[in-house]
Amino acid sequence: MNTRRPSYWKTACAELSAADPVMAALIARYPDAILADRGDPFQTLARAIVGQQISVKAADSIWARFAEFAERVAPDRIAGLELEALAACGLSRRKAEYLRDLAGHFADGRIEPARWKTMDDEAVIAELVDVRGIGRWTAEMFLIFSLRRPDVWPVDDIGLQKAVALHYLDDARPTREALRRHGERHAPWRTVATWYLWRSLDPVAVQY
Repeated sequence: MNTRRPSYWKTACAELSAADPVMAALIARYPDAILADRGDPFQTLARAIVGQQISVKAADSIWARFAEFAERVAPDRIAGLELEALAACGLSRRKAEYLRDLAGHFADGRIEPARWKTMDDEAVIAELVDVRGIGRWTAEMFLIFSLRRPDVWPVDDIGLQKAVALHYLDDARPTREALRRHGERHAPWRTVATWYLWRSLDPVAVQY
């Protein structure tokens, strides 16, 4: 895992601080900012699927059994495993199907990480949500924590909604459209603003 800050982080913080006193205060309050690169894209997305709607502890336990059984968590390997065998690792039938679909997208080139460098955020999101079990929120988390794109603003994220309500709206939860409009003030560094807004709600740094 790469735990170094992205190269744009310092510039983003300076510009966000100059433009917005709330962001200036948050950036000064949390000097421990880290936006880790989670590593292998296939494993990162597979972990996201395994962890859906269950606790972190349960997800870690199921992932350990799944990885041990698979021996090698790679698209060509997972695509060839039987659904029943995957389910025996503690995965639901649906999640087993999602993992096989993800593996198929990587194996046949529908998802090709090497292309992402030339693709904008929406194009990457469209490619990812074509996989069963991956929605827009998961794709946006992948853009933030794996690709470390600088200008992602996940309006469906409950933590972001809560933080904007707390710091800007006297605790009134914004609509998705209101949150989208609010985010425009933080462009082109909305990922960085999101990280600090999340951090303001959590005693430990947010990582996915």
